[in-house]
Amino acid sequence: MSTRTYTSRRANILEALTVKLQDIDGSGVFLTDLQNNVHPRLKFWDEVVEFPAVHLNAGAETRQYQGGGYKDRFLSIVVRCYVSDENDATEALNMLMEDIETVLEDNSRLEYSDKQNNTFNVQQITIVSINTDEGVLEPLGVGEITIEVRY
Repeated sequence: MSTRTYTSRRANILEALTVKLQDIDGSGVFLTDLQNNVHPRLKFWDEVVEFPAVHLNAGAETRQYQGGGYKDRFLSIVVRCYVSDENDATEALNMLMEDIETVLEDNSRLEYSDKQNNTFNVQQITIVSINTDEGVLEPLGVGEITIEVRY
């Protein structure tokens, strides 16, 4: 295995998480159908034209140095959720965010590949916070789930 052990893998993790979130299709345990409308880049609510939508944004990355040259990496990611529902946007947003939380919990050891196609797993995905617009933008709904990925 040829690896570069000292590089960030933020884009690779973001892409792997995007693929997992595309599984939200309204079937089985899922309450929402994203119709593959998940993107590994940030868009603001006034730029979104198809709903529901999920956009991910990688934030700060920190390192914690351990003994023996080992280091843990912590990547902050914002998962921004957008819905449009004439009946109850708040409920539609809550259902989408529940689906996302289900995917995150089921994939807490998310598998991803680096640029050389070596496969790795993150150590843990932690939900740090969940925020919503609380219905202010009805019939639109916007929410954010901030996660920390340890790898």
